[in-house]
Amino acid sequence: MANTILVGAQWGDEGKGKIIDVLTEQADIVVRTQGGNNAGHTVFIGPKKYVLHLIPSGILRKKKICVIGNGVVVDPVGLVDEIKGVLKLGVAVSPKNLLLSETAHVVMPYHRELDGAREMAKGKNKIGTTKRGIGPTYGDKAARVGLRIIDLIHPERFEAKLKERITENNAVLKALGAKPLSFEKVLREYRAAGDFLRPYVTNTVVYLHHAVREDRGILFEGAQGTFLDIDHGTYPFVTSSNTTAGGACTGSGVPPHRMDRVVGVMKAYTTRVGEGPLPTENAEIADMLHAMGREFGATTGRARRCGWFDAVATRHASMVNGIDQLAVTNLDGLDSLDVIRVCIGYKIGRTRYDYIPNEIETLAQCEPVYAEFPGWRTPTDKVREWRKLPLNARSYLKAIAELTDAELAIASIGPARDQTIFL
Repeated sequence: MANTILVGAQWGDEGKGKIIDVLTEQADIVVRTQGGNNAGHTVFIGPKKYVLHLIPSGILRKKKICVIGNGVVVDPVGLVDEIKGVLKLGVAVSPKNLLLSETAHVVMPYHRELDGAREMAKGKNKIGTTKRGIGPTYGDKAARVGLRIIDLIHPERFEAKLKERITENNAVLKALGAKPLSFEKVLREYRAAGDFLRPYVTNTVVYLHHAVREDRGILFEGAQGTFLDIDHGTYPFVTSSNTTAGGACTGSGVPPHRMDRVVGVMKAYTTRVGEGPLPTENAEIADMLHAMGREFGATTGRARRCGWFDAVATRHASMVNGIDQLAVTNLDGLDSLDVIRVCIGYKIGRTRYDYIPNEIETLAQCEPVYAEFPGWRTPTDKVREWRKLPLNARSYLKAIAELTDAELAIASIGPARDQTIFL
């Protein structure tokens, strides 16, 4: 398998976990490169449902090596719980198939407290974070005061650094009206997590470069989506890391010229969680999907906002990420519709936009310009071959791929592994 970067081409929650699981069959190594446990990948294997937050989805396949890269921010207590939870489900997890970067930054309890306090203070201007402490952790990383996994597994060094950071952050928490943290309690919990995780910790950059030289196939797994990217998303309603293709390089240490292709994952419609503009948002579509039991966050359980497919957004995502191939998911969610709308442009008055405006106030005023496609009004979840999909479904998929300016490679018509059509 070629070295492949997999990215979300919308606002996250595109079904990347399922596509990663399918592509992992051809890979040797799966690398998570950014984000934290604010994201979740849901994978269905037979009757079992697996929800993963930090562990790459490749863990669900035998003889695959999973790597949590240097660009990820890791809640060590949460990771320990996740490993134990996966083990209880009968999945093999050990230092032989899961590696943790020693330079990944650590999410601390004060990061979560700060995240929640700051979000509450924003009131109606809130971002809609998961309050998992991801933003403050990346903030400490940029300010060069963060703690890393390499600190966590050295008890004396960690204790000294933790005492300094707890003292400083307790003063901030007090000013925000939040309860100060107990140094002794945090030290005890994090030391235990560090002891548990120590066997998994290694220099993952060196490991991955050896793998590249050995011509092993690597799949780089992204979290969230293009428009939650800190640089290229709908700022400030974004996450705190680079969710676009470039983040796979910085978050793993593997250089760009070693990457062979970029696969973009997008739903056959549009969703997002949290605040911020969503030009094609539509209450009827949301009600329909929620009534089907779809579109609830894997991490938070929050109902996702839903709308028609936004080709302006996915075309921009294709440009920013250099998407070579597309995987379109959740096609079966549209099976019951007579007419399906696709946004092909934005307008404000007489002004037309064929791209996403960078000014968030402008984007919030944009009205979608729609094209309409006939629905197929028949279930697709049992279809396993491209030629057996309804003609209107094939035409719709071809159209949204062409509007996105990328090649259609995969159509997903359900959460199971076998509900996948390769073109």
